Amino acid sequence: MSKLIAGNWKMNLGPKEAVTLVKKLQDRVLPKKSVEVVLCPPFLDLVPVKEILDRQKFKLGAQNCHYLDEGAVTGEVSASMLRGLVSYVIIGHSERRVQFNEDDKLIAKKLAAVARNGLRAILCVGENLHQRQSRLSVKVVVDQLTADLSLLTASDVDDLIIAYEPLWAIGTGEFATPEQIEPVISAIHRTVEELYGEGGASGLQVLYGGSVKEDNAKAYLNQEGIDGLLVGGASLNAEEFIGIVKAAQAAQV
Repeated sequence: MSKLIAGNWKMNLGPKEAVTLVKKLQDRVLPKKSVEVVLCPPFLDLVPVKEILDRQKFKLGAQNCHYLDEGAVTGEVSASMLRGLVSYVIIGHSERRVQFNEDDKLIAKKLAAVARNGLRAILCVGENLHQRQSRLSVKVVVDQLTADLSLLTASDVDDLIIAYEPLWAIGTGEFATPEQIEPVISAIHRTVEELYGEGGASGLQVLYGGSVKEDNAKAYLNQEGIDGLLVGGASLNAEEFIGIVKAAQAAQV
């Protein structure tokens, strides 16, 4: 299975700065069929980035969407509005869960919206520090998955990407070791297969995210069950992100 590297820019860079970063990346990144690279800028940047994007090197993703396709919902962007503009949508990121109180019922509806509009969801799951210290990491993630996927069919899940992002390792510089994440990665694969069967889980890709940098990317990419990385802060640094992409390409030689 190919590797996938997704860069989540979060609430950073206006249109001019976004275009500058993409041009830097495009000058240095060589396309490789076995590695797909997805850039997820803020909504404001999607159109100007799409206009200059080299589609042989990068795909475009959004950081969020509403669960309705249209309506009187001020300030929101729907999956139907994103159709034709992006290929991917991040759903359920921990910052959305914590700062905006998004629960699993809402996330399930957002995943359904992404699926019916023909886009690929990157579903984020993960536990906080207290839950990890209480040895609840696997239970928390399994419970999230069971609720989040409740409105999806087996064919929807076949196109799904799940990113395991332990909350205690996001933006803290405290990255999880491969030994710490192995049980959770295994539980993700096992849970999806139990819910949808071996066939339903055949196209599933599982990413790791949480303080991913160039110097630890290789260790994650070489771990069984991990099909790529969801990169936060390091995706805003051209040199750092290029290094991560090259690590993925080297892993696929």
